[in-house]
Amino acid sequence: MVTFIGEYKAKVDDRGRIVFPAAFKAAMGPGADLRFVVKASLFTGSLEMYSYAEWEVEAAAVKAKLNFFNPEHDRFWREYMRGTAIVEPDDKLGRILIPKALLEQAGVTSGTEVVFSGNNHKIEIWPKDHYEAQKLERNAFVALAEKILG
Repeated sequence: MVTFIGEYKAKVDDRGRIVFPAAFKAAMGPGADLRFVVKASLFTGSLEMYSYAEWEVEAAAVKAKLNFFNPEHDRFWREYMRGTAIVEPDDKLGRILIPKALLEQAGVTSGTEVVFSGNNHKIEIWPKDHYEAQKLERNAFVALAEKILG
């Protein structure tokens, strides 16, 4: 699987297109499948972007925990999948076109500066100001690391 590392800034154009970071495209390797699945994050308000291969793994892991004869599980799956979209960088400039409804969910409009944040198996897309507001103070991060990692 592909590992995405780093933070890259871009601006949304008037058509809702964003230039996909060249470093992430390079990480995929030559001749790679450049289809991505984009969805709203369940917890952060950002968008999550998975390579198509990673999305298949991610979706299968969630799906394996569900019983589709249980109406709650069925409703969860429907909401989990709601608004997902497949995007692919165009050949000319490497722009991706994310559906307007997804951009709006993340607070992204035309002219907004966004941050593509590589998070190992996925990419998060944030409005720049929201991304910076999420940053933990050093002491809070250390306390969280001690709590989670011991």
